[in-house]
Amino acid sequence: MWQVWIILAGIFVIFEMIIPTDFLIFWVGMGALVTSVTSVFIDNITAQIAIFCISSILLIFCTKPFVRKFMKNSANISTNAYSIIGKTGIVVSEIDPISGKGQIKIGNEIWSAKTNNQEKLLKGTIIKVNSIDGVKAVVSTIEESKIK
Repeated sequence: MWQVWIILAGIFVIFEMIIPTDFLIFWVGMGALVTSVTSVFIDNITAQIAIFCISSILLIFCTKPFVRKFMKNSANISTNAYSIIGKTGIVVSEIDPISGKGQIKIGNEIWSAKTNNQEKLLKGTIIKVNSIDGVKAVVSTIEESKIK
């Protein structure tokens, strides 16, 4: 019966390589490997299945914190529109809350923008991006425009 457990271990490890699951299937495969060793000494299939389940669960829960240290945490990386939150820019097209139009420039990119407090911002006003609302950047004034 130990051969079956070795084959299962191999299948689980191959599935982990094909379908990355943060080492979940890998540890199930290692549980099958542990069971293959114990099946040499224990002939009872019920005991082997119990050993397989227990060892797989223990390996998953005991090694999860260790594996998490080495995995990349992409939750801290801001991408796309959310990457501009906190940045400063300049109003390139007057932000008018009544018409819902207005654009800002941050770096080399132009973004649609609006204000939280429904104020009108003139072209040339220095702004800071506070958040993203739908497809528009929500901005606040840092420095009023010198152009009147």
